[in-house]
Amino acid sequence: MSRKNRRSESSNSIGRFLRRPMVQIGILAIAIAIAAFIIIIGQPTGTAFAREVSVDEAYALYGQEDIFFLDVRQPEEWDEYHAPNSTLIPLGELAARVNEVPRDKKIVVVCRSGNRSQEGRDILLSAGFENVTSMNGGLVTWQQAGYPTVSGP
Repeated sequence: MSRKNRRSESSNSIGRFLRRPMVQIGILAIAIAIAAFIIIIGQPTGTAFAREVSVDEAYALYGQEDIFFLDVRQPEEWDEYHAPNSTLIPLGELAARVNEVPRDKKIVVVCRSGNRSQEGRDILLSAGFENVTSMNGGLVTWQQAGYPTVSGP
């Protein structure tokens, strides 16, 4: 048998093999498994936490053991009212005081209306924190929704 005939016969055998439905299903299953593996492995860590949550979503997190509420307002705003069991670190001091923020908890950054909390979140993300979110709407909306607040230092 000539070399050309052997190559042609080999190509036909492979073609017949690949046209079998079970072989096609197997190849498709392998491709799907590889794609799923790439998607799972390609996910960066710490993405379980949205970059911003609503007041209602923040309240749903509130009080959980693995959640740390960080208030970045000024002390006089804090004294007026704040969420119980939250921690005050004013935004202007946060970069210098990041070592006071626990790395083993998910962090919800709050402020009066939601603008400073975004800046606070970004400072923590830049400092290597992964599970950080900011609360959209701030403590004004939190209080209007009837969620708990306390006053005083």
